[in-house]
Amino acid sequence: QVQLVQSGGGLVQSGGSLRLSCVSSGRTFSSYAMGWFRQAPGKEREFVAGISWRGGSTYYGDSVKGRFTISRDNAKNTVYLQMNSLKPEDTAVYYCAARQLVVVTTTRYDYWGQGTQVTVSS
Repeated sequence: QVQLVQSGGGLVQSGGSLRLSCVSSGRTFSSYAMGWFRQAPGKEREFVAGISWRGGSTYYGDSVKGRFTISRDNAKNTVYLQMNSLKPEDTAVYYCAARQLVVVTTTRYDYWGQGTQVTVSS
């Protein structure tokens, strides 16, 4: 069993930056592909970014390319999402997620974090 605990998030002005962290319990973190998703009120959960188990490959949703960066530190069982140039439309609850094998852009992940609110004011 894998547990994902998120931290970071909060309120920031448009153009600002935030970093989200997601720490995994267990000793098999390095074997999991990791993803970040977000869900705004009344909308479906949306793929934001993903990273392969070694960290050699990263993937981004079109709306965040060039502004967000996903990274991982397998020694710390942690995945990060650095969010720069934030816009009001980035406001959502953000979730980290883990799955074995490869990154996918659907919600077909095995484990999910508790979610953290990110609010960007204009």
